[in-house]
Amino acid sequence: MDNTRSTKGGGGGGLMAWNVFKFCTWLRCLGSIMIIIVLCLVGVTYYVVVVANYGPTLLLHGSITAFLILFLFHALLAMVLWSYFSVVFTDPGHVPLNWTPKFDEEKGSDDHADLLPESAVDAGGQTQHCKIRYCRKCNHFKPPRCHHCSVCGRCILKMDHHCIWVVNCVGAFNYKYFLLFVLYTFFGTTLVTVSLLPYFLIFFTDEEISGSATTIILSFVTFVLNLAFAISLLGFMILHIILVIANTTTVEGFEKKSTPKWHYDLGWKKNFEQFSNPLP
Repeated sequence: MDNTRSTKGGGGGGLMAWNVFKFCTWLRCLGSIMIIIVLCLVGVTYYVVVVANYGPTLLLHGSITAFLILFLFHALLAMVLWSYFSVVFTDPGHVPLNWTPKFDEEKGSDDHADLLPESAVDAGGQTQHCKIRYCRKCNHFKPPRCHHCSVCGRCILKMDHHCIWVVNCVGAFNYKYFLLFVLYTFFGTTLVTVSLLPYFLIFFTDEEISGSATTIILSFVTFVLNLAFAISLLGFMILHIILVIANTTTVEGFEKKSTPKWHYDLGWKKNFEQFSNPLP
């Protein structure tokens, strides 16, 4: 079958079957734009919180509240940027070119049909077998818990999802940084929302609002955006914490529906240790 279309039936009854995954590569360009958007949001938030509001309050009035807000804001901002660029520049994990599953040494056969199935050990010590997996897009075998990313164009170890915000897949080796990024961003946006709440509520009172029109508008928009991000990230954060505790991923969450017991669940403590220190 052709990648772009297939014709079924005679006469003029042509059936177009477009391969939508060929357009996934455009998400790379979108991801680059998203990085710029993220940095712009950080810049606007920094201006509103530090330059326009709490910076002058600290300098003019020596407010302890302003000092604490600015201290926490800069600390969280540093952690957000560190974890963000760690996700961006860390390889999520790829399959070596010459990797193959284990052969049946007793049979001494090189035929791929005689390959032993990969196995995993569950929390009870029982071995769970799974079938040999082969990626027809990469044209090579892929280990358990490995999935092909149509955006990256390769197989990713323990792939969770492709995130356009970081222009990268979230996989075995950068999942920890991704979850830290979500956590720090949630706490950061929550802090900004709480700190800008008085400046937001003043819009609905008869009090005179001080400052330039640009500063007033930016303060309002920044509060709304950070509130929206904080609410959405709360659910996202809870979801991924549950996934880490169960030693699973977003992709595997759909596969578990047909599995009576998830054999990679080693207990929450060992699951967290595996999450914190993935094998190189």
